[in-house]
Amino acid sequence: MTALIIFFSLLQYHFISSVCGAPLAPALYVFGDSLCDSGNNNILPTVSKANFEPYGVDFAKGDTGRFSNGRLVPDFIAEFLGLPYPPPCLSFRVSTPVTGLNYASASCGILSETGQSLGRCLSLDNQIDLFQRTVESSLPNHFKGPNELMDYLSKSILVVGIGSNDYMSDTSKQYTPQEFAQLLLDKLSLNFQRLYSLGARKVVMFEIGPIGCTPSMTRTNQHNGKCVEESNQLVAYFNDNLLGMLKNLTSTLPNSIFVRGHAYWLGYDAIMNPSKYGLLDTSNPCCETWANGTSACIPNLKPCPNPDQHFFFDGYHLTESVYSILASHCIGDRSVCSPTLKELVEM
Repeated sequence: MTALIIFFSLLQYHFISSVCGAPLAPALYVFGDSLCDSGNNNILPTVSKANFEPYGVDFAKGDTGRFSNGRLVPDFIAEFLGLPYPPPCLSFRVSTPVTGLNYASASCGILSETGQSLGRCLSLDNQIDLFQRTVESSLPNHFKGPNELMDYLSKSILVVGIGSNDYMSDTSKQYTPQEFAQLLLDKLSLNFQRLYSLGARKVVMFEIGPIGCTPSMTRTNQHNGKCVEESNQLVAYFNDNLLGMLKNLTSTLPNSIFVRGHAYWLGYDAIMNPSKYGLLDTSNPCCETWANGTSACIPNLKPCPNPDQHFFFDGYHLTESVYSILASHCIGDRSVCSPTLKELVEM
């Protein structure tokens, strides 16, 4: 199925859910790092923030804290489901929306120590702590009883995108690549079991992308071709075993569905074959960044005039166009997400 067909299919489902008035799922909950963070780090004492232009230059609400020029994967998934964009959980102190929250935090990871050198961030453990508080303290006020709450949670969609920052941490250097991948997978499995114990039943976990192709890597390491393949091989040990771990959880935890988002393959294919996805530049950041294109955007400088044709917005993060490609393929392409999100909402 071509990217164009999937895109129009996504529009069709979004139109149907909007016209009918009923969302395809009751809520969307998001966990992860800067690929998913919609503004939690704005509130935390950290240098890892994106609440300034040119970030958000193509987003309706401007520079909200998203590390891109526009929408992220969870935003496109929310549109498909007919739900509002899940707001950052730290922005709510009193009333909690029942349509979902975003717990993701830039620079953090699966391991608790990841990203802490940049300031405070929410590790995956911290994010699940906040989800637990939501489930146990906030959501019960909106439901008649525990059975109604559990039915709501079982039909809600959870999206997770995390792990790349762990490979930038000092901890990763203390293990062989295979040992470190297993360490992350074991910890992630425990995290998912905890989400299940809190009522989650439908979870989509995206693979770690091709980190060896980011400008932060390609501009600081000698390599042949477009990418630093040694770095890509490191995350391959994690990605290659992720599907087996998720299948094991699905088979052992009753009524659960853990879906792997095959983001590595899709991202790598787009980098190597840009015209196939409507892209022109898959090597350079769109914005002017610190450290010669290897870091974050320099505040208030105009980005490139055609971000929709770029893969990277800064030295690490992707453009709205690429997030749209990832989301639309997970929604309708079984080679990326199996079951697809279209199928998952009907299960």
